[in-house]
Amino acid sequence: MIEAERRAALEAIAAEVRSCTRCRLHEGRTQAVPGEGHPSTEVVLVGEGPGFNEDRQGRPFVGRAGDLLVRLLASIGWRRDDVFITNIVKCRPPENRDPEPDEVAACAPFLRRQLEVLDPALVVTLGRHSMARFMPGTTISRAHGTVRPADPATGARAALVLAMYHPAAALRTPAVEEASFADAGRITAALEDARARRAATAATAPAGADPAAPREVPAAEAPPAPPPSTVDHAEPEVPASDQLTLFG
Repeated sequence: MIEAERRAALEAIAAEVRSCTRCRLHEGRTQAVPGEGHPSTEVVLVGEGPGFNEDRQGRPFVGRAGDLLVRLLASIGWRRDDVFITNIVKCRPPENRDPEPDEVAACAPFLRRQLEVLDPALVVTLGRHSMARFMPGTTISRAHGTVRPADPATGARAALVLAMYHPAAALRTPAVEEASFADAGRITAALEDARARRAATAATAPAGADPAAPREVPAAEAPPAPPPSTVDHAEPEVPASDQLTLFG
């Protein structure tokens, strides 16, 4: 799939999201927030759900948490336009409450289809609800900064997953912010590992017989790969009381 085809496929999904009435969240939304970013990126960031500003603008991570996310990306030499950013639910939960399981389930096909189109090498989860979608059975305090292979059923058929705290939690707790910069510093190494893993899989697959082989992105289409991060933040222990779930 070439970049124009991926862009068209993502916009078709976004159009469905904007008119979706699959769950109760559509009743209170101003705008749905499908997601945005580079259609040929190798990295997808998945948050939890839109907040107040996102609901008004129809874009992910445009409030204070979005500002911090931009700084986290800048710490490794990236811009938000270099990645694709979305959420597990596409409409704002009332008063920024946690998304309910049935709401997550209603939005799951949209996220899965986005990942199938993008076919990322690396998925970065932001917050415990996003993490739970890709790393079930653990907690954000244990999983943040760690990497696991993605379940192909998520739509990320040949990807690694790196868990991070939600940026909004980092705004509330200095220890979480410090840990977030440390975790961001692991993104480039995780991407390199993911690329190597995909290349090894492609090299050992029978010719023309591997539906899970990673796509090749023409150099003219792909966003530039940044140099490895030089950020060196210590990672503190985060008290359970500080493990907040907030929306961007």
